Amino acid sequence: MDIKAANEADLPALIKLHDAAFGTPHEGRLVGDLHHADLAAISLMAMEGAAILGHVVFSPLAIEVDNETVLGLALAPLAVTPARQRQGIGTALMEAGLVAAAQHGWQAVIVLGQPRFYERFGFSPALARGFQTPFAGPYLMALELSEGTLSGRKGKIIYAKPFAELGAEAPQTVA
Repeated sequence: MDIKAANEADLPALIKLHDAAFGTPHEGRLVGDLHHADLAAISLMAMEGAAILGHVVFSPLAIEVDNETVLGLALAPLAVTPARQRQGIGTALMEAGLVAAAQHGWQAVIVLGQPRFYERFGFSPALARGFQTPFAGPYLMALELSEGTLSGRKGKIIYAKPFAELGAEAPQTVA
């Protein structure tokens, strides 16, 4: 399996992958909207030959803390083709994405997802608890890529426009 950057030509296949993995068109539309708005800061695919097995997108978001803005990323969505789930593909995409985020100077990553999966990578619901966002709740988690950027602090998380549009039309789902 290889991990490589996704591009515009991959979008139709990526949208189909997300639709199949989540069982709704919402996440696939979000992937397309993020790419079309040039908001896919990190977009990685897991490949086996010509087959796309999984995909993850990280997009910029604003984390306002104490009159400063932390350079943050939203991790969403992450999908693996249903027939290949629970085989380490999502883990490989997560690890590669977090390495790329740190290498590019991002300070924190926010995700709305299953704690059992994301806590393995260092994500913490407690770290996100002090932040206001429409997605607040037990599935909202944060990870610091730069130590001390979020810990013990409070503020506001502002997602890019495609997330607001997703939230308005879809029930709240988790990656």
